[in-house]
Amino acid sequence: MQIISVVFWNKILGGVAPILAFLFLLPLSAFGQDMEGQVRYLVTHNWVKKMAAVDYISIQRKERLAYMWGNRSEWKLFTTLYFNPKQSKYEDSEEQAEPEDEGYSWRKDVYLINRDFEKNTVYDAIQMLGKTYIIEDSLRAQDWKILNDMKEVAGHVCMNAYWEDTLKQQNITVWFALDIPVSAGPERLCGLPGLILEVDVNDGGMLITADKIEMKKLTKELDLPKKLKGKKIKEADYADILKKHAEEKRKAEEPFFWGVRY
Repeated sequence: MQIISVVFWNKILGGVAPILAFLFLLPLSAFGQDMEGQVRYLVTHNWVKKMAAVDYISIQRKERLAYMWGNRSEWKLFTTLYFNPKQSKYEDSEEQAEPEDEGYSWRKDVYLINRDFEKNTVYDAIQMLGKTYIIEDSLRAQDWKILNDMKEVAGHVCMNAYWEDTLKQQNITVWFALDIPVSAGPERLCGLPGLILEVDVNDGGMLITADKIEMKKLTKELDLPKKLKGKKIKEADYADILKKHAEEKRKAEEPFFWGVRY
């Protein structure tokens, strides 16, 4: 956490002095509380906006698909993040975001994201392309570019940051809480000096917004499941699988996000 904080302040000192002053004016009590609890996120997928970001599919085909989807192009689900300064766990929720949630069967796929900030390790279980993979490796945070905008998300003052995922062709903007100095976030995102409360992928292709935050003492919520089976791989292997899949989909002129987590 100390290394991340140094990087953060170095970037801030590069030209966001007013925000720096604002942070120093925050009461110390804001950082003195136990930084532990859980966040419920509302995740909104929009197929039309996802397709708009695919650069190798013709405009005509995108328009046909958009017409086929009509007003059914958007669906929502809930996810949950458990966190403290040393560790985080993120998973899909069994709670439905819509009465008739078309994404419910998709949520049954294995998806468990674990970050150990103290040991600097990841332990992720991800089901994709018909197989379950368990990624065990050292923690490598995204190469964030911290920006200077601020807004309120779920009652917390947040600053934004940007990262381009060149593998998935995703432009990702996030908002992280200045008063929750925990380096966790939804999906596989982390590495900022505050808890990530909102994510925008490809201009609305996927929106992730915290809608309920509970600061409380956790008991067994961060424990890993005892029976978790899958092929163990490293982060580089996971990237190779995604790269091969992306190349195949590009040749077939099909969306990359079919068959994998967006």
